[in-house]
Amino acid sequence: MITAVLAGASQSEVARRYDVSQGWVSRLMARYRTEGQAAFEPRSRRPHTYPAATPEPVVQQILALRKDLAEQGHD
Repeated sequence: MITAVLAGASQSEVARRYDVSQGWVSRLMARYRTEGQAAFEPRSRRPHTYPAATPEPVVQQILALRKDLAEQGHD
């Protein structure tokens, strides 16, 4: 796709030819311009943030309670 765009085809034309959205071609071209060949490397799909994650102090308290219960023989 990138080769086709660099050869002069429009992004819309390339999107139709490869049956992908024009937005995807645009994002791929932007990545290629900024990253070069690294744009083709697989990317993590992991979220950057976890807004619903349990706060760390609460996690630590739960782990401490579990350890105390295990030491007392309670699972």
